[in-house]
Amino acid sequence: MLTLADIQSQINTENFIGGEPVKATASETYTSLNPSDNQPIATFALSNAEDTSRAIAAARKAFDQGPWPRMSVAERVKLINRFASLIEEKAEFLGAIESYDVGKLLGECVGHDVARASANMRFFASKMEQWEDEAYFKDAAFLGRKIKTLSIAKREPAGVAGIIVPWNSPIMLATWKLGPCIAAGNTCVLKASPWAQLTILQLGQLAKDAGIPDGVMNFIAGGAEAGQTLTSHPDVDRVSFTGSVGVGKAVNIANAQARMAPVSLELGGKSPSIVFDDADLDMAVAGVARGIFRSQGQSCVAGSRLLLQESIYNEFMPRLVKEVKAMKIGSQLDSSSQIGPLITKEHLASIERMVQAGVSAGAKATIGGRRPEGVEFAQGNYFEPTIFEEVSSEMEVWQEEIFGPVLCVMPFKDESDAIAKANDSEFGLSSSVWTTDMDRAMTVSSAIESGMTWVNAHFVRDLRSPFGGVKDSGIGSEGGRYSLEFYTRAKMICLTYPR
Repeated sequence: MLTLADIQSQINTENFIGGEPVKATASETYTSLNPSDNQPIATFALSNAEDTSRAIAAARKAFDQGPWPRMSVAERVKLINRFASLIEEKAEFLGAIESYDVGKLLGECVGHDVARASANMRFFASKMEQWEDEAYFKDAAFLGRKIKTLSIAKREPAGVAGIIVPWNSPIMLATWKLGPCIAAGNTCVLKASPWAQLTILQLGQLAKDAGIPDGVMNFIAGGAEAGQTLTSHPDVDRVSFTGSVGVGKAVNIANAQARMAPVSLELGGKSPSIVFDDADLDMAVAGVARGIFRSQGQSCVAGSRLLLQESIYNEFMPRLVKEVKAMKIGSQLDSSSQIGPLITKEHLASIERMVQAGVSAGAKATIGGRRPEGVEFAQGNYFEPTIFEEVSSEMEVWQEEIFGPVLCVMPFKDESDAIAKANDSEFGLSSSVWTTDMDRAMTVSSAIESGMTWVNAHFVRDLRSPFGGVKDSGIGSEGGRYSLEFYTRAKMICLTYPR
């Protein structure tokens, strides 16, 4: 395992613009702290409007004058796959950075997130190779002549993309957007959350080493000013944002006021897990626990609301509590840990406030609800996995996204009651249904107001399928052709000839 000293000796903390590391002009800095003990990892400047505009100018030049949009798909695919291979070669290094920086379990960072980063790039490269334009033939008339028309419907790269990713899975979510963006021939500027910049800042040199032309991918560290500039700049043709609802709405407004570029927004979730009395209870208990407590609940698709059919409530809950009590809390670098620290002190304080609000409102913390005791936890951002019972629908803990290891439980009577309670939310990102009755599974899944529903599973992904939400959970979908359609624009060319 790489030590913190190993990482600090190799890490890049500068922006990567136009194919080179570039120092930010901004004076504001941010120091990343290891969530397990809050010791400093690295300090970097938070890019301002000038720094962000410089990155946008590099991307604009690379798109307007550079070779990337003019390359054949096969040429681009070759370089993207080389970039993916370099991610794989650096998996231990990149995974260690992300684990130290974010607090996710090291095994999850290396074995899942970095592996998915490489897979994302390869998938979209392959998907672009399979892209098919369309052509339509029709008989028509023009100026008194009978003619035939051949209308070619093709997709062209959109231009410069402004991409903003959140702090919970930075490298996985960054490549989820970078892959289709550059495979389609675009250039981009990518900014992560100030809380999780370090992995992102390493990608620029890997892109250069892969032979991807300068300016195609630009990476900046930044905060609110950088984000505002990126989402309202007239030279940005697409805006893709993953993050909170409040910021997502602000991004949409800023973009609309600036130049109405198409926007993709993947926002928050308060996802219901619905367990019926005919479910495989062993699988449902394990699946529900994984659905909320993986990554300390810091996931937009976390199953944070549990709806249990009344007839199995008293059997299911003791089994779930036992499952959660057995989870080991510890450093994200310890291979035996199942629950690591939360990302920052500020986020820990937010979780504590939400939990206290639940208690004050009358919810019962059956397990957890506090920081774990012990000297090994004293300096870190640890919080026990928490289960709330006796929750009512008007409570903040039931309605608001907590983004932490907190599960709220409510009983339901029948299918219609379950659907009504599941849909009683401003969010609509994901959901899961646990049942052995496939008619019920399809009926309930279709009735739930969410962009994605799993049946007897959670977190399972097919990269070809749409990923996105409804209501306050966002606009648009990502994945497969949905991503490629967003990063391209449709163009019709009509040829005519006599008939």
